[in-house]
Parts: sequence; C-alpha cells; structure tokens
Amino acid sequence: MGDELMQQGQARVAVIGAGPSGLYAAAALLASGEPVSVEVLDRLPAPYGLVRYGVAPDHVKMKSVIRVLQKPFDPAHVEFLGGVRVGDGGIPLDVVREHFHAVVHATGSSVDRHLGVPGEDLAGSLGSGAFVSWYCGHPDRVELQPVLDRPGVAVVGAGNVALDVARVLAKTADEMAETDVPEPVLSALRDSAVRDVHVLIRRGPQHVRFTPAELRQIGELHNADVVVHDDGLLAEGVEEPEDRRQRQNLDMLREWAARGTTGKPRRIHLRFLRSPVRLVGVDGRVSAVVVERNKIDADGRVVATGEEETFDAGLVVRAIGYDGEPIEGLPFDARTGTVPNDGGRVMRDGEQVPGAYVTGWIKRGPTGVIGTNKSDASETVEAILADLPGLPMPAHPEPEAFRAALASYGIRPVDWTGWLRLDAEEVRRGGLRGAERVKVADLADMLEAAHGARTS
Repeated sequence: MGDELMQQGQARVAVIGAGPSGLYAAAALLASGEPVSVEVLDRLPAPYGLVRYGVAPDHVKMKSVIRVLQKPFDPAHVEFLGGVRVGDGGIPLDVVREHFHAVVHATGSSVDRHLGVPGEDLAGSLGSGAFVSWYCGHPDRVELQPVLDRPGVAVVGAGNVALDVARVLAKTADEMAETDVPEPVLSALRDSAVRDVHVLIRRGPQHVRFTPAELRQIGELHNADVVVHDDGLLAEGVEEPEDRRQRQNLDMLREWAARGTTGKPRRIHLRFLRSPVRLVGVDGRVSAVVVERNKIDADGRVVATGEEETFDAGLVVRAIGYDGEPIEGLPFDARTGTVPNDGGRVMRDGEQVPGAYVTGWIKRGPTGVIGTNKSDASETVEAILADLPGLPMPAHPEPEAFRAALASYGIRPVDWTGWLRLDAEEVRRGGLRGAERVKVADLADMLEAAHGARTS
C-alpha cells in the first residue's frame, strides 16, 4: 500500500448492503490479511438481506447460510451499522465518501419487472418481489396486505420464485406457523380462500429450469395436488433435454401427469405453453387473467396460436425477474439494470470512479444463486486491494467522525449488539408460537427491540 496509507495504519472500507453479496465482500476483505477496517451499512436494523427477506420461510436449510454470513461480526472483526440509509432521506453518499477510502455498493436488484399487458396496474396485480417481501416480513411491505378472499390465484413465471409463491399459498396455516412468518401474514394465510393456484409458464415442460429439489417440494404438499396441463406433450413424447436437472424435472412432471389428483383441498396447476395477454378487472381489482396458448415450432421457438383462455384470479403475481435501481451519484445502465463496472470497479464514460465499487446483482444483474455472490465479491475485493495504494485519503478517516456525521443526519445506527437484541426478541416470539423465531416486521418495533425496549 502507499506510504500515506501505511502511515495511517488502516484503510477504511464501507460496504453498503448487508445481504450475501455485501457480507461475502466484508469476509473477503477480512480474510485478505491487509490492514483494512470494514463497516457494513444497511438501511434496515437487521442483516442478511435476501436470505432474510427473499428466501421462502419454509426453506430452513437454505437459510442456514446465515451461519457463514455472520462470521465477520462474531467476534467483531467487522462493524455492522443498521438503520443507516445512504442517499435519499438519509446520509448523502458524498458525505459517506468523505470518511472511507473505498465504498462498495451491494444493494441488489429489487424492482419487479412488468409483463407489459393491459390491466397490469389493477389492484391485486403484484410483483413477486413485493409479495415475497410481504410474507417474509420485510418492513417495507407491512402495509401490502394482499387480499386472499377468492379461490383463484395466477402466478406468472418459470423459476423457483414462482414455485415458492405457489407453495406458500398452497400450504396450511398450521404448516406456515412453524416458520418465521410474522403474525399478520399468518393470520392472512389462515383466512385464505385460495383453492387453485395457476402457474403460467410460457414454454413447454421439457424447457423448465426449476431446480429439481424445488419442483419436488410442490409434489409433496399435504394440502395440495399438482395438476399438469401440457397440451398432451408429455403423452406424445418430448425430446429429452441434455441438461440433467431438466431431465429430472421432466420425470417428475410425467409422474404427476399420470397420477392425476387425489382429492386434496387445494391444487397447483402447472399450465405450460401459456402467456398472459391481459388482466381483467371488476371495480378496479383483478378478477381474471386472459392467457394465450403457445406452441413450439420446428425450430424450437415459442409461437403464439391466437387461442385464448380465461382463468378466474383475485390475485396475480408476476415472477419474471428483477431490475436494479439507480444509485444516487453513480452511473447506471437502465438496459441491464446495473452500475457500469469493470471487475467491480465503477466506470463512468470509460473512466474509473475512484473509490467506488459494486458487487452482487447491482454489479452483474439478477442472476445466479446465493453462493454465486462469493466469487463475485472476491473479484471486487481483489480490485479494491489492488487500488488502495493509489486511492485518495478520505477527508475524515477517524471512525468517530463518521458516527458524528450519522448523528448530524439524525441517524442512530443499530450495531451488532443491537441486532442481537432484535434477534433475541424474534426468538422469544417464536417460542410463544412453537417456532424457531417469528419475525418482527414493523420498523418501529424493530428499532425498539434493537435499542433495548421489548415491543410486545
């Protein structure tokens, strides 16, 4: 590192975002052995981002990655500062930059993509990001309160998120009570009138890329049958995919198609070769979805047939992917939904923005699984460590100066000890319900618990 930096003793790095991408970056910085201090900032009082608020509540095994993500904080080699909003309504990014040699943006991609069909703006038409955040207890979605008072629901998508949504809606409230869903969500699921969940999939059964483990779960539900609607493709025989997981999926779908229904109270309909073309509403709310049937032509392309079907649906959830949001003060590529970068270095008009870095979805787009963020973060950290000797010294490198700056913007951060208090409150609530934990979803309640006041 440069002489000036070596005289100071430690480089200061801020990681904005306490999800997997940010925490893998923090861990990689720590593991480098370089004299670097790391502070992880998140606008919420709780860490873990997508693992906490995007992984389905009943996917306990997947959530176990938290044990890996928390390691930099315990013991406290890396500092957590929750409840810190950077940008609009919080501390400006330019002010943050005055206190750190490098700032790593790990804010993900949280904007639901749109179908682009008429009626999409009706009440009861939601993106999966919003719906999943609601049942995962994200404080931004406490007020969402989707109405589940009609038998039909449509879920648009051919990925694991679509299956998550369908599975949660098909399970009994007693099954969901064993998870960490907040009490208001559990109450809504207990009162649910949903009986038929229609998963609308544009392509054929030989093309789906669900993970076999995720697909298998919906076939093992106690409360719901799986009904396969494939226009006879499976019976006619389809070309075996080269991908092993796709072949496993195809075997399961064949089994379910042959088995038929068993009289369970709910049904998940896998409707292949169907694309929504418009949503129909009554009194401003979704009441049905109109789909067009597709076929696969000789070249393997999906071709619309012009034949339409209508399914009753009081709720339509689109699970067709996500886009990133622009970060104030950084360049943004609206086409890819990412911040332009070279190996994690933020680039503006072909020139590197000194001290600015990205990792995770905001760097590469919403692709990959949780573990993908580890190698992605390593690449960004390598760039940071290579650049540190040449980075300008921050105007206010003392840790106390940054705390003072936060206070000047009315921010009282939640440190790791505060998160552990909130964590203990959630575990306490879980004990009352017979679950491992029950999430505190209201932001004010989260802050009260984190700062030492029990909420209820």
